[in-house]
Amino acid sequence: MSERASQPIRSFAEFWPYYLQEHSRPATRAWHWLGTTGALVLLAGAAAFRQWWLLLAGLACGYGLAWFSHFVIERNRPATFKHPLWSLLADLKMWYLLSTCQRVQDQEAQP
Repeated sequence: MSERASQPIRSFAEFWPYYLQEHSRPATRAWHWLGTTGALVLLAGAAAFRQWWLLLAGLACGYGLAWFSHFVIERNRPATFKHPLWSLLADLKMWYLLSTCQRVQDQEAQP
């Protein structure tokens, strides 16, 4: 466990560097991007076609691929378990940065 993980996190600005630390491998970030993209497509499909089972498929896709990357690639526990809301927001922020070809590492010092 890192020093940062043992201290209480009080804001998203404090959580973001911890989140990046827990997603340090490019493969982990890639699996997260795939999972989030799939989840967003499935959630949009659920709303557009009123096929509510796609909500479950979206959640399974998003969390399944992300958790796979944590357990197999990063070898840590997903941040979702301790900070579900901040983890979701950080995942969407990381997805946006990757989708717009911005370097996630360059964001570490920024809140």
